[in-house]
Amino acid sequence: MKASLMNPSRPSPQEQQALSEKLEQANRQLMQSEKLAAIGQLAAGVAHEINNPVGYVYSNLQSLEAYLNDLFRLTEAVDSAQSLDDLRLIKHNIDYDYLREDLKDLLAESREGIERVKVIISAMKDFSHIEEDEFKPADLHRGIETTLNVVNNELKYKAEVIRDFGELPEIECIISQVNQVVMNLLVNAAHAIEDYGRITVRTRSTGHQVAIEVEDTGTGISREHLNRIFDPFFTTKPIGKGTGLGLSLSFSIVEKHNGRIEADSQPGQGTCFRVTLPVRQPEKNSHE
Repeated sequence: MKASLMNPSRPSPQEQQALSEKLEQANRQLMQSEKLAAIGQLAAGVAHEINNPVGYVYSNLQSLEAYLNDLFRLTEAVDSAQSLDDLRLIKHNIDYDYLREDLKDLLAESREGIERVKVIISAMKDFSHIEEDEFKPADLHRGIETTLNVVNNELKYKAEVIRDFGELPEIECIISQVNQVVMNLLVNAAHAIEDYGRITVRTRSTGHQVAIEVEDTGTGISREHLNRIFDPFFTTKPIGKGTGLGLSLSFSIVEKHNGRIEADSQPGQGTCFRVTLPVRQPEKNSHE
């Protein structure tokens, strides 16, 4: 019997399109799940970052309450004082000169604390735009600063962060996804440093492309592992410390942005990840 040239198991173009859409949806859900997991892991650190300034603002409010009571004593005495000497005595008793200077310091410190909380909350809000899936012009430096604020508690005990920023144009990207890549690289860099080291975040513009580098002074990656770091579920971290999806999803995000991600590492000397992205997306991506 003559074999048919038609392959009955081959999907039709419509079926291929449906399958492609399902795969894209699954990939988006995986990315969102990993992002939520990452935010969950960072939540304790973010809470600590917020609790610190809230703690000293609360303490300052208690001092301000005491100072206000002293000032009210002085102002109320204006009506009942028999002489200026009575007012001067009250002013001396409440240590008015010290109170006036400390009030300025308390207000400045409290304002700084509230600004810090606002920055962290704004960073979390910017960072957690999970559903965003549209290519738009974005400021990469703002995205990096947002991410540094979100992961600050992961970094500050492990490394000095050095910003080596070049002049960058706005680029067409899904900024929340690029932030996720930067977050993965920063957290990995912190985990690679055993005691205390240095993390350098470097940006450069090369014509029609921009580059982001995250370089650490950590333990480095062996040549054997370097060839596998972008494989799904591959991790050298202890059980429970990593899903093995961070770099794999970073690779997918960069690929979706028509860019590339590379790593250069020397065991014992550190690692440098370099993400290269186009300034403008091809027409197909821009209108997806």
